[in-house]
Amino acid sequence: MVITEEMAERYSRHFVLKEIGVSGQKKLLQAKVLVIGAGGLGSAALMYLAAAGTGVVGIADFDKVSLSNLQRQVIHGSGDVGVDKTLSAEKFISRLNPDVRVILHNAKMTVDNIQSVISGYDFILDCTDSFESKFLINDACVLSKKPYSHAGIVCFEGQIMTYVPGKGPCLRCLLGGVPPRDGSITCSSAGVLGAAAGVMGSLQAIEAVKYILGIGDLLVGRILRFDALKMQFSEFDFPKSDSGCAVCGANPKIRSLADNRAEYEGTGCM
Repeated sequence: MVITEEMAERYSRHFVLKEIGVSGQKKLLQAKVLVIGAGGLGSAALMYLAAAGTGVVGIADFDKVSLSNLQRQVIHGSGDVGVDKTLSAEKFISRLNPDVRVILHNAKMTVDNIQSVISGYDFILDCTDSFESKFLINDACVLSKKPYSHAGIVCFEGQIMTYVPGKGPCLRCLLGGVPPRDGSITCSSAGVLGAAAGVMGSLQAIEAVKYILGIGDLLVGRILRFDALKMQFSEFDFPKSDSGCAVCGANPKIRSLADNRAEYEGTGCM
């Protein structure tokens, strides 16, 4: 890959980082990252992945921009209300960095399509906001041996972890399965601080870049939590996979997504 003069100027601050340099930037320019959910988490993640020069960025979402999104979903603007989120996000990225090729998946991720979609990417970001979607993504990535970053946020608090096949636990190891809907807190019912979503989405972009470049310590076997009110980060070790995990354990019960279709059914948005 040839680094043009324009690229050399655009990525000059990466070039001086010994952990990245020219060779690392070339890796980024050849990488393919999928962001599932172009909302609060996805907005920040998409912006920084594009700014970093990630060669191919996939955007999966099935929703349209609404006015209530704009308090936190900063990749969209007032003029985008009513537009598909994938198209709105693509428009922003094209203005930000022409080096990035955007692939749109303007559809809800389901048992029937998700493994086909994620197959073309090096790293996946779960930027959704429903438990059904999160467990679908987790199980698809485990079964397809795809690394991914999970993040979630509600009110002023967020959490993030990274799954790498064969190197640590998955989300199902931690939570078991989709919790009952009764009493579950969502962003629409409890609210969310927009800037806090930006923090978590930015952390997901960092995890993706680190994985692509093979640098630093990923959040594998660790849960990082952020409390915006206290302005505190806390970390919890979760070092080993649960041998009884239904998808990544020694004797998994979920051997295909179709085996667990009922758990993924829901109306949660991305």
